[in-house]
Amino acid sequence: MSNSIQLKFPVQAEGRTIESIEIRRPKARDLRKMETAKGGDIAKSIDLIANLAELPPSAIEDLDAADFQELSTMVAGFLDPK
Repeated sequence: MSNSIQLKFPVQAEGRTIESIEIRRPKARDLRKMETAKGGDIAKSIDLIANLAELPPSAIEDLDAADFQELSTMVAGFLDPK
């Protein structure tokens, strides 16, 4: 199962324009990898989102803050037990 968002501000990555990003639900191994990664919370979030979206971290780093926040909220929603 995965979710996607339409980017408000498309980015260039891997030689193409990315207008939407689809991310899969994280698995426990994804969370373990995030926990053991170096860097602060934002760096860990960028790496996790890149992994879930199967994009290079540089593509996530180039996102507008609003688009990054929407993806971060989506990932957090996956972890909500409701």
